[in-house]
Amino acid sequence: MINSQEVIKRFLEDEISSQELYEAIFDFIDSAHIRSGEFEGNYFIIKKMDLNNFIIYAENIHPDENYREIPHSTSIYKESLLRAINNQAREKNYILKP
Repeated sequence: MINSQEVIKRFLEDEISSQELYEAIFDFIDSAHIRSGEFEGNYFIIKKMDLNNFIIYAENIHPDENYREIPHSTSIYKESLLRAINNQAREKNYILKP
């Protein structure tokens, strides 16, 4: 079992992998027009519960066996998630969203 910080770390490494993905994820999280929904990344899903609360989880789909598995997840507040995403983008020298 991995802890919440490790889930966030893996999420950032896997999903903030290009300028375009960074911007798309940032816009989904920050948008006041998207009140709830999901953003499907490469491996992780960001579930927007409301304007300020998110669940991040990995999803393994097994089509041959007709089921999906969620091996780990965590919840995080909007401002903490945006801060973590911007820190990762800064380390990769991406152009940051305002």
